[in-house]
Amino acid sequence: QVQLVESGGGLVEAGGSLRLSCAASGSIISINAMGWYRRAPGKQRELVASVTRGGSTMYADSVKGRFTISRDNAKNTVYLQMVSLKPEDTAVYYCNANVWAAQGAGVRDYWGQGTQVTVSS
Repeated sequence: QVQLVESGGGLVEAGGSLRLSCAASGSIISINAMGWYRRAPGKQRELVASVTRGGSTMYADSVKGRFTISRDNAKNTVYLQMVSLKPEDTAVYYCNANVWAAQGAGVRDYWGQGTQVTVSS
């Protein structure tokens, strides 16, 4: 089994910063891409940012220049540094990892439980 545990969400004023963390644990052989998604009230889930095992990154247009994704392969952890936060960034943020797991589980996507980010105006 593989678990993803997120931390770092909270309430912040517009213009403020937060850092999200997501640690993967369990029977992991290797982790391919890792990423962050978010779901705002009344909206569909959207990809915020992703990073490959080699460190290549991509971002949604709405967060470019404000969010930075990074990962520590030794710790199986992905981070999302968010600055200049806006009220429209308010959402539940979910961590995602494409994991090659042991014990015959193969390669599949795993999700964290979600962490709430609220940006007040």
